[in-house]
Amino acid sequence: MSSASVSKPFARPPQARIQPDPHIPGLAALAFALFLIAAVGGAIYMDARNLPDVWIGLYVLGLMLVGIYLLFSLKIAAQWEKAIVLRLGKFRKLAGPGLFWIIPIVDTVPNWIDHRVMVTPFAAQKTLTKDTVPVDVDAVLFWVVWDAEKAALEVEDYKSAVDWAAQTALRDIIGRMMLADILVGRSVIDKELQQIIDERTTPWGVTVQSVEIRDIVIPQDLEDAMSRQAQAERERQARVILGESEKQIADSFAEASRAYVDNPTALHLRAMNMLFEGLKEKGALVIVPSSAVDTMNLGGLSGIVSLAQQNQPDKK
Repeated sequence: MSSASVSKPFARPPQARIQPDPHIPGLAALAFALFLIAAVGGAIYMDARNLPDVWIGLYVLGLMLVGIYLLFSLKIAAQWEKAIVLRLGKFRKLAGPGLFWIIPIVDTVPNWIDHRVMVTPFAAQKTLTKDTVPVDVDAVLFWVVWDAEKAALEVEDYKSAVDWAAQTALRDIIGRMMLADILVGRSVIDKELQQIIDERTTPWGVTVQSVEIRDIVIPQDLEDAMSRQAQAERERQARVILGESEKQIADSFAEASRAYVDNPTALHLRAMNMLFEGLKEKGALVIVPSSAVDTMNLGGLSGIVSLAQQNQPDKK
């Protein structure tokens, strides 16, 4: 039976944030500020020398253009980043980490790809198992981008795509397994999920390092029923153990009885000893079935009682 949603559709994952251009490097900002100061100072100096306004304007404009060029062409990628550089809309290169240059207007940096290990929590809510039990399963996915070019060019939003692939794979596995197998086979589910998700994300330049099931939530009524079933099973095992003990005791008595079958004297002596011990510890009154009296030849019961009373200390 395929997995199905009972009451809730897929929970749309949060929209992955594509990192914009990093902050303007301090070196570029400093260079722009210096060119701006030089332009203003040069304009004041040239005006003091009564130079033509055209020269002053060209001088200021030139310095401003150079400063703006440095401001927008100088980029810095962090150690864990790769920048996707497009020239006139076509892929040109992967830049970074560190300092690199682009040509403003001609070159653009639409994506910054993070090469660190990413952690993505995902869940399958109200998903039916093979035996039609709705369960909620939470899991965590650990993955990393190994090819920044594919991650940027082969899929629109690789972070959301990985999240969707993980959710659909988890629902598919739950729909093919019995509830008992899910509860006791988390490690099996982890390995199968990792294999399925990795096959789907490899064309995007993403590899899955591991998948871990965090929690499996079943309906409360079913949880109570399973608890009662476990308690009944423990009681059944206790009764079975008690029955086995009774059987072993009976076998021991049967084996002992075979030792007395052809030796009535030994049986009589054993009976006398049992009565003596009972009277010695329990008191003067012992109730013995009449059949036991006849079988064990216990006609001297009164004598045994008197003997036991003599051995007891006087009570005051």
